[in-house]
Amino acid sequence: QVQLVESGGGSVQAGGSLRLSCTASGDTGLNNCMAWFRQAPGKEREGVAAFWSFGRSTHYADSVKGRFTISQGNATNTVLLQMNSLKPEDTGMYYCATGRVRAFRLWVDDFPYWGQGTQVIVSS
Repeated sequence: QVQLVESGGGSVQAGGSLRLSCTASGDTGLNNCMAWFRQAPGKEREGVAAFWSFGRSTHYADSVKGRFTISQGNATNTVLLQMNSLKPEDTGMYYCATGRVRAFRLWVDDFPYWGQGTQVIVSS
């Protein structure tokens, strides 16, 4: 069993910043990737950013490149998402996920373990 807990969500004005944190626990040995997804009301869940422990590789959705940064926290089982220059279209529930992923992509079905999510609201 794997548990993921997100924190750091909140409400911010457009142009502001937030930093999300995700901590994993449990039987995580085979999981080489941690990622962030988001889902806005009435829209499908979409990938935001992914981090691979091997080589510290990263992958970002085109919509957040240059604004968001995913990185490893001080603990090896923690991943951070620094979100700058936030836009109203970034609003949604943000979910942390982990799995064994051997391609640079953000596909929901690649990730068997998910957190409960943390809400991000960006007002104009």
